[in-house]
This record gives sequence, structure tokens and C-alpha cells, in this order.
Amino acid sequence: MMKNRHWWILLSACLTACHQPDDKERVLSFAGRDASCPFITTTTDGKIAVSWIETEGGTDTGLIYYAVSEDKGRSFSAALPVPESRGVLPHAENMPKMVFKPDGEIIAMYGVEQNDARNKYAGRVFYTRSLDNGKTWLPAQPLVTDTGSYDQRYFDMALLSSGEAAAIWLDNRKETENEGSTLYFAVTDGHNGFRQERPVAQTVCQCCRTDLYTDDKGAVHIAFRDIINDSIRDMVHTVSTDGGASFTPLKRISADNWIVRGCPHTGPAMVKNSEGLHFAWFTMGGGQGVFYCRSLDNGVTYTHKEQVSTMPMAKHPQITVVGNEQVMMVWDEPVKAGKTFNSRIGFQVRKGTGEVLKTGTLTADSLYVTFPVIKGVDKHTALIAYTKRTGESEQVCYRLFE
Repeated sequence: MMKNRHWWILLSACLTACHQPDDKERVLSFAGRDASCPFITTTTDGKIAVSWIETEGGTDTGLIYYAVSEDKGRSFSAALPVPESRGVLPHAENMPKMVFKPDGEIIAMYGVEQNDARNKYAGRVFYTRSLDNGKTWLPAQPLVTDTGSYDQRYFDMALLSSGEAAAIWLDNRKETENEGSTLYFAVTDGHNGFRQERPVAQTVCQCCRTDLYTDDKGAVHIAFRDIINDSIRDMVHTVSTDGGASFTPLKRISADNWIVRGCPHTGPAMVKNSEGLHFAWFTMGGGQGVFYCRSLDNGVTYTHKEQVSTMPMAKHPQITVVGNEQVMMVWDEPVKAGKTFNSRIGFQVRKGTGEVLKTGTLTADSLYVTFPVIKGVDKHTALIAYTKRTGESEQVCYRLFE
């Protein structure tokens, strides 16, 4: 009995040690500049790359920078600019994205203000490309050239199994009078940029980020907040098994039945491991905060949702797989600090089958940190990047979770 007790204590200590945040916070952005909107991706040869925005000269717009790690996130190269992105508008739900294609092309996509009289919140999406590993960049070009489109926002990019890059975005063009935007899909054609755009869904919530994901079988998944029956704003999922040529009918990942006449500004996140698809999202329908569910049959059915965060206003979840199995989520949540509120990063680690292993916080209650992003970097480690406010300025920071 005593031997078994010692074994259990040792196992518990190992589980705790294997799921601890690295307290060493590192700063990626330049000192003296406002920085925000981090995004994590991988290069063609599997290195971790983080991009972000830095504003210039006290203006509201800025430039994209990125840095690459040779040691799985323990250190990063000097920040590299994407000079053709000048004028990018910082918006953490509409953060810039980068994709490194197998043919050597790098694509950086970002949003700018449109200043259109038909919609004061309208934006446009541009992208710029490098064909020489970031040494030079081609002039930025609009994602959409149709003059009927005056508002494109909340885009995402992902690599397809073909080696081409796909993009989705919300667009004002639609064939219905019902509220909402149309979700469009396009794919690159070699080094000729994005081509053959087409609509996938209409009546999409106009103000929440979308999520595009390619799984290990080559299936293309899309998740977003839909407007159902003109009033319900719930998360839906669709999948393509033919490289985006066709998609399955939309299915709600959870019947939250959240009725809201407004803009939640918090979209879904998804990832897949050998046990199936895993989803995280924010809702105020049937509970309030960040929730989780999974699908064991590639989106045919979904498990009943489980609340992830104990704070009711936890938002902006992101999700990744660590190694080949464990699932980890991060989000931001308000926390009372004296007479005001700060913001901290929460996390949860689950087994590959969905059972909770550990829930906690990554940052102190005395800080103001928001919009975390996360990516598994090896069998035991995840990299988390986020925006931290200090006084009147912001910087992009990161830490490891091992």
C-alpha cells in the first residue's frame, strides 16, 4: 500500500511538472513602439514564425513584422519587416496572417480601412508575396478585384494538401436581404496569387473572425459564427474533402441559441488529432464564456458542450494540439484589480480524448494582456504569444508552456 501511495505521488508530480507555464516572458516587438495582433505559423522547413503589427509615428496604422525561431520558440531571429504592408490596421480579431508555401513563396495578408460611405466600418483585405524567402516583397494587391465588393474582413489562410494556399473572408456581396455577410473561399494558382473566388455561405455574423483549417487527411474545415433564423448567432462548421471544390451543409457545433442583436467580436477555433476534431468558442447562449466540444466523425455529430472557463466574460479562445494528442486552449478574461479591471490569459490542457488535465492562468492578475494565440511546437511544448499593455503602450510577448 505504501509503495502504491509513493507511486501515485510521483505520478501526480510528473503530471504537474509536464503541464507548467514557463514564467520567463520574452518580448518580440521593438521597444518604444506600439505592437499588437500576434499570429503563429510555421515555415516550409517546420520552424516557428510569429508575426505582429507595429504602429509608426503615433499613427493608427502600421507595418507587419515577423521573426523565426530555430529552436522551437526558445529564441527568435531579429524582427523582419514586410515593407509592402504599410498601412495595415491593427485589429486583433482581424489579425494579419502569414503562410509559407512549399514552393518557397511567403504570403502576408492583412486588413486596411476602406472609408466607404455605404458602411463606415468597411475594410479591405490586401496581400503581398515574397518569392525569395523574405528578402524582397511584391507590391501589395487586393484580395478582391470585383468593384461590387466594398467590404472584406475577418479573413483566414491555410495551406492545402496540394501545396497551394486557401483563404476565406467575409464580404458584403450577397444574394439575400437578410442580415449578415457572405463567406468567400479562394485558392492560389502557383505564383499567380489567389484565384477562382466563390461564395460558401451567406448570413454570416459580420464581426467575428473565421477559422480555416486543413487536417492531416487533406480535408478543409471552416468554422464561423452564423446568423440563424435572423436572430440566433451560433457557431457552425463545414468541411470539404475535395480541396475546397465543394463543402458539406453547415452544421451547428452546439445549439446555444444565442439571440443577440450586436457584434460579439469573438470567433471560433478548431484543431484535429487522432481522436477527432476539437472546437472552442465564446457564447452567451445556454451559459456564458468559453466552451469546448469535439466531433469524432469529422463533423457529422458533435459532443455536448462543456464550459472551459470559470469567468463568465472569458473570450477569444484559441486551440492547438501538443505532440500528436493533447489539446490545449488559451483565452483572455477580465479580472478585478482594485477599483478597475485588468485582463489575464487562462489556459486548459485536455487529453486527446477530451478529458480535462489542468486549468489555470498564464499571466498575473496585475497585468493587462489580451488576445493570446497558441501553437504546439513539439511533443511536450506549446508557444503562446499575446499583447501586453503597459501604461499607454502595448508590446507583443511570448512564453512557452511545457
